[in-house]
Amino acid sequence: MKKSLCRAAVALIALCPLLAQAEDSDRSERCAIPAATVSVLQSQLSLVIRQSNGGIFSPSRMWSAIVDRRGVLCSVINSGNDPFPASRAIAIAKASTANGFSNSGMALSTAMLYASAQPGGWGYGLNNSNPFNPDFQAQGSGIGRVPGGTVTFGGGVALYSGGQVIGALGVSGDTACADHTIAFRMRRLAGLDGTPGGAGSDNIQYAAVGVPPVGFQHPHCIPGADITP
Repeated sequence: MKKSLCRAAVALIALCPLLAQAEDSDRSERCAIPAATVSVLQSQLSLVIRQSNGGIFSPSRMWSAIVDRRGVLCSVINSGNDPFPASRAIAIAKASTANGFSNSGMALSTAMLYASAQPGGWGYGLNNSNPFNPDFQAQGSGIGRVPGGTVTFGGGVALYSGGQVIGALGVSGDTACADHTIAFRMRRLAGLDGTPGGAGSDNIQYAAVGVPPVGFQHPHCIPGADITP
């Protein structure tokens, strides 16, 4: 009897990795944004990085991530010119944040959340909410899953179609100001910028140099080089 139980236990342990893999695949979901729309949006990255975006690099070195309305990761690409590896997770988190804090009544880019997340702001502590899942840190991981993440500086914008949020775009790889400019321009070129209040209602608003940002303002990253797209 003991030998039979041992053999059964060994067999179950051997099966556990297979069960874990099956459970993991069962949790994957299909992106709700049409594949053609995702492709059109991501194709803008190679065009926009060659524009004057402010920031440190020219052309820009970027990661670009798209999530759908449920937060499911649809696509992650990079510009192919050695962007910072750490920026991959930041791009995903920016997309998750812009999606999570925008709706049919108001679009909130991640740049607009900066001041609110500072001490005394209405969103203080926001950065500690909805943390990024480190299981999806590795390149190639996370598609069809909900990595989450909250980032309260520029680079994430919600995507609108027919007046409704369908997801969001997040980019990272340069200053927060340059990241916002690139995301904003990519969305506009793809025709997904129909934000409440008119296109551009969630654009970056710079505080005066040396003055703490308030409301929906964002500080300058490189004064004299920052761009309002």
